[in-house]
Amino acid sequence: MAMIDTHVKVASLELKNPILPASGCFGMGDELLKHYSLENLGGLVSKAISLEARLGNPTPRIAEAASGMLNAVGLENPGLDYFIEHYIPLYKSFKLPIIVNVVGHCPDDYVAVCQRLEEETIDALEINLSCPNVKTGCMSIGSDPKQVFDTVSQIRKVSSKDLWIKLSPNVSDISEIARAAEAAGADVISAINTLVGIAVDVERRRPILANVTGGLSGPCIKPVALRLVREIRRAVKLPIVGMGGISDADDVLAFMMLGASAVEVGTLALIDPDAFFALPAKLEARARELGYRSIEEVRDSLIQ
Repeated sequence: MAMIDTHVKVASLELKNPILPASGCFGMGDELLKHYSLENLGGLVSKAISLEARLGNPTPRIAEAASGMLNAVGLENPGLDYFIEHYIPLYKSFKLPIIVNVVGHCPDDYVAVCQRLEEETIDALEINLSCPNVKTGCMSIGSDPKQVFDTVSQIRKVSSKDLWIKLSPNVSDISEIARAAEAAGADVISAINTLVGIAVDVERRRPILANVTGGLSGPCIKPVALRLVREIRRAVKLPIVGMGGISDADDVLAFMMLGASAVEVGTLALIDPDAFFALPAKLEARARELGYRSIEEVRDSLIQ
């Protein structure tokens, strides 16, 4: 049986397949080059980049959870200058779309980073308004529709690149946040980031994480992520990149049936890189088995 077409369109980007690594679960993309071909993926999403280098939170920063994990890494990264000097040249050799995840303490930080990246050879910016493991910026902005509108509007003025706005599930109405991003000029909604959780060491009567709380990810959050992708799809006309607990081809199809144009895969890339890199081929085979002629046909195909 002939293979089906796996190309998908996400705003202005055409991806050879809808599988992307989730920011923060893949480093900058260079760590796995000796073992895998990144060009099998639909694109590359970088680890979060901030204007200045960040050391992140104190350790311990990782804790296990039932069918998932908690992390409080705190957006550790080498800063924008180092990123431009060392990683942009590397990305020029990759034959796939590059999406850079951007974080900041305040709107001015986001604007400064995006303005510097405007002339670089990258394809899109994923604006992280949803990390729960830092005290300023990110989720403190992303939980308020007005702040989301103002921040995205300011970034839009300095950047012509596609803006992917990464939203938090830790809000009362994610649809309202998505609509604010759309009104401000966003091109894509990324959803969802991690859920805020806590792990306790009962013998020491203390939180396991030095940060006390962390972001819960993994298969345990998939039902929540699917629900919120559905809500966003009903609220805005923008393409959606879905994420949250994806472990196999059927999970990818579920997100796409609910309206996602592509997906980002996080925890699976950490626990089983082989399975992650095999996912594009398994997705093609599974969609073909279900009678689809192209992956694009999957989107919005859920019968309700």
